[in-house]
Amino acid sequence: MNYTFLSATILLILITDPVGNIPIFVKTLRHVAPHRRTLVIVREVMIAFLLLLLFMFVGKSFLTTMNLSDVSLQIAGGVILFLIALRMIFPPIEHKPDSALATDELLAEPLIVPLAIPALAGPSALATVMLLVSQAPERKLEWVAALTVTMLVCAVVLVLAERIQRLLGERVVIAVERLMGLILVAVSVEMLLRGFKAVAQDFAKI
Repeated sequence: MNYTFLSATILLILITDPVGNIPIFVKTLRHVAPHRRTLVIVREVMIAFLLLLLFMFVGKSFLTTMNLSDVSLQIAGGVILFLIALRMIFPPIEHKPDSALATDELLAEPLIVPLAIPALAGPSALATVMLLVSQAPERKLEWVAALTVTMLVCAVVLVLAERIQRLLGERVVIAVERLMGLILVAVSVEMLLRGFKAVAQDFAKI
């Protein structure tokens, strides 16, 4: 797929899903002191950004080392995106923690898990940045810019998460997340179709 800066940015925003992550961030940071929440969010967004940036720069080398083709990455990325999109449209039922250990984990200030990873820098996001660079390595600075804009959007949305949730209401937030999931399903199907088409063309040459 020939992505532009705008389409790559939109795709990354859909995958990192800042709106859909609002309930997760609000719930996880509930027991964190109010004056610390913005700092924690910015820290987690920066960790996610650095991890995605790392995968963006070493992704091609990783593919070469593992003897993986761009087509296999595209198909794998499409499958992952499809599964993530389905979870956005049909979220799993959450089970409330019933152990003292789970309660202690909720009360502790989160670090890396679960906010930076996998909420923001999940498998789909990691696969996507690798896919962007593998398809157009000469436009790496453009992809870095798209990732930077995406992380800025995530930071702004998540810093304002509690206000957004109060303003829109939980149902509207869920509705927006499912709409984003539907768009992401279409993107993932397109990736799969293009991947399968490339495989079919390779077989036709044999």
